[in-house]
Amino acid sequence: MIAINAEVSASARLADFARVATASVDDAAEAIGRIFCPHDLKPVDHSAPDFCALHNCADFDGFSINYVAYGGSVTIDPGCLDRFFLLQLPLQGYAQVRTAAREVTTAPARIASLLSPTMPTRMTWHHDCAQLILLIERRLVEQRAAALAGTSMRPVEFDPSVDLTASSGRMLQGQIEHLVATAERLGPAKGLSPVASANWRETLLGALLDGQRHSSSHAIDVFNGRVEAQPAALKRARAWLEAQAAEPLDLGELADIAGTGIRALQLGFRRHFGTSVSAMLQDIRLAQLNTRLKTARPDERIVDIAFDLGFTHLSRMASAYRAKFGESPKATLRRLN
Repeated sequence: MIAINAEVSASARLADFARVATASVDDAAEAIGRIFCPHDLKPVDHSAPDFCALHNCADFDGFSINYVAYGGSVTIDPGCLDRFFLLQLPLQGYAQVRTAAREVTTAPARIASLLSPTMPTRMTWHHDCAQLILLIERRLVEQRAAALAGTSMRPVEFDPSVDLTASSGRMLQGQIEHLVATAERLGPAKGLSPVASANWRETLLGALLDGQRHSSSHAIDVFNGRVEAQPAALKRARAWLEAQAAEPLDLGELADIAGTGIRALQLGFRRHFGTSVSAMLQDIRLAQLNTRLKTARPDERIVDIAFDLGFTHLSRMASAYRAKFGESPKATLRRLN
């Protein structure tokens, strides 16, 4: 194992589970990429002389707990994680995490980040940043969410910002720290028993799905009787928007189709969907644009697809698309064709 700077290694957790210790950027990207997923790794500005990487990993059935630290400041671009979720709890330094949904700046004991496999992610780790990272397999989260919601399996996307000062965040951090201490006490030779591993898996899944808002939260709340189900009028309105997304929005017509008044429709959307009718229509159009771009022929133009879907202001469309998917429509088209 290559020696790295004392500041990064002195407070390292899971020291008996060492996987990577290097001062080479290329070696770090290749070795850590094998454990997590392939990614671009670059020192920021003048951080190259200070660069080092340390990764310790205790691996269990369906999840792992990791300690990752970088000397200096680095950018990390993994794109979509695809196979797993990552909960990242900062211990020192801080990280700026940009997902398709929003940007999160983490801080020890204050804000952690939770990365979902279907959301493109870019990160910058600053000032010798070190984090405890829980990796949990995507299928486990989606299976549990489907069981809790009484639905078929579907992608789950979390709010990427975890408030560690809230009761749920403090409990989650406490569980991660307990898991790390347990792994350190047992050591790599012994590990968790199958029963203990299963118990930990259940605990972590429950903490994530109950404590952090995600795309299946409302369905889980409805299925468990914690909130009222969507009124039929709103279901009809939403279905109409999805089927007629390319058409101009006519609130009067939509209210007639839903079987309610315009004001009741607007209030219903705010109450049950947390958004306005026009904002939901834009979100539907953006989702359809993303799907069309992923299947576009080489001769198709973005402007033609956008107009087909009802967009009239291309610059606003491009800004909204970038905010939702973390890249421009042109980048999506170029990346997939």
